[in-house]
Amino acid sequence: MNPHDLVRDHTIYACVMGSRAFGLATESSDTDLRGVYLAPTPLFWRFEKPPTHVDGPADEQFSWELERFCELALRANPNVLECLHSPLVERLTPVGEELLALRGAFLSRQAHDTFARYALGQRKKLEADVRTHGAPRWKHAMHLLRLLMSCRDLLRTGELTIDVSEHRAALLEVKHGEVPWQEVERRMTLLAEEARKAADTTALPPEPDRSRVEDFLIRTRRTSALKPGPDH
Repeated sequence: MNPHDLVRDHTIYACVMGSRAFGLATESSDTDLRGVYLAPTPLFWRFEKPPTHVDGPADEQFSWELERFCELALRANPNVLECLHSPLVERLTPVGEELLALRGAFLSRQAHDTFARYALGQRKKLEADVRTHGAPRWKHAMHLLRLLMSCRDLLRTGELTIDVSEHRAALLEVKHGEVPWQEVERRMTLLAEEARKAADTTALPPEPDRSRVEDFLIRTRRTSALKPGPDH
């Protein structure tokens, strides 16, 4: 099966991500499409397995196969968790509704480790840009601040909030290079420390509910296997 056909015919959940979902879009912002497809179970019975992810078919479109998506979400991958909580849903099937109903099962204290590790890696890249070019990539600096806000607030409230439009003006100032790098660094350090303190008192469980997610995956695979079609 053509990978793009998997996306076209078997997507269970699709959303808009990036600046549009974050409430930070401007006239020049792209529309980043993200989705989850459920590859028909009979495809896994072949030697050549279906792809775990697919680029396209549209520009700025990327999709994960359901199992891969769940694996990454259980590891608290920031990009995947944010996709799961996007306020801009483009497509949703009954299986997709079940996936969204499981959002809480993926959240745990592990989010602090993964978000913080990702943020540290991004900050090192920004610092390298400053050393090499005299300034960071300001758009990346803005999104790192946004990520740190999301991490802190997730640990404080137990909910992952994507729309940060209440901080739009301050974040766009950073994107436009209107805030000195030293001040941006100070804000990053403060947000990281606030997240660390929140991790000590968070009500989130120590680990995600892996068994609940696995039950969902097995059930959807079984239903797909029993569905009549040309692959049987």
